[in-house]
Amino acid sequence: MRVLIRGAGDIATGIALRLYRAGLQVAMTDIPKPTAIRRTVCFSQAIVFGETVVEDVHAVLAADRAAAEAAMSRHMIPVLTDPDCCCRHWLYPDGLVDAILAKRNLGTSITDAPVVVGVGPGFTAGEDCHAVVETMRGHTLGRVYYSGSALPNTNIPGLIGGFAGERVLRAPDSGIFHTALDIGAAVRAGDVAGTVNGQPMVCTIDGVLRGLLADGTPVYKGMKSGDVDPRCKVEYCYTASDKALAVGGGVLEALMHFFNR
Repeated sequence: MRVLIRGAGDIATGIALRLYRAGLQVAMTDIPKPTAIRRTVCFSQAIVFGETVVEDVHAVLAADRAAAEAAMSRHMIPVLTDPDCCCRHWLYPDGLVDAILAKRNLGTSITDAPVVVGVGPGFTAGEDCHAVVETMRGHTLGRVYYSGSALPNTNIPGLIGGFAGERVLRAPDSGIFHTALDIGAAVRAGDVAGTVNGQPMVCTIDGVLRGLLADGTPVYKGMKSGDVDPRCKVEYCYTASDKALAVGGGVLEALMHFFNR
C-alpha cells in the first residue's frame, strides 16, 4: 500500500512516521526551499541536505521516479521537490494526504488517488477529499470527519505549558531571516533568537527554542519564524510532537477505513 503525502513539515512528518511504522510505503513532496520551523523533526530537510533522519526513520531526496522507487525498496522515505504534486501521475499512490497545512486547498482533488485525505481546515469530506483530519489542539485533535470540514482556523496557537500565542516568534520585518541561536537552546524572555534587517526577533517567554527558520530564509513581517517550548525539555526538539502523532493516527484511521472495505 503506497501513500503520497503533500508537505514534509513537522505535522506531515508525524503522519509519515505513523504510516511508515504501520507498514505502508510513504513518499512525500515539498517546495524547493522549505520553510519549516521545527527543522529537527521535518523530513523536508532531505531537500536541503540530501537526506535526513527523524526518530530512526530515514528520508532521502529523490529527483525522479527511479530514485523514489529505489528509496522505497530500501525502506526509506523519498522526498521530492514537487510543489504541484505532479509525481502522483507516475507514483500511482493508493492514498494521497494533503498535509501542507495552508488552511486552504491548494489544488488537491478527490480524484487524485483512490483515497484522498485532507489535513486541517480548507477541505470538505465528500467534495475535495474522502476524509478530513482535525488539527486543532483540544478534544477533537486527530478526529476523522467523513463528512464536513475541520474546525476553522482561529490564528491562535494551541496551548502548550500554559502558553499559546506567546510561544510563537514572528519575523519583525520583511527581508532575509538570520539566526542568532540554535534549536535546542535554553532561552529567557528578552533573548534575541534571530534578526531581519537588523531588527531583533525577541523571545517573549522562558523555555527551549523548539523551532527556528533556517538562516537566509526570505520572510515577510509577522511570518511565523520560531517557537519556544515552555516545558523546557530539550529532548522534545528531536521527536515528533503529540499533535503530529495524533494527526498521524487520524490519517491512518481514515486510510484504513477506506482500504479495508
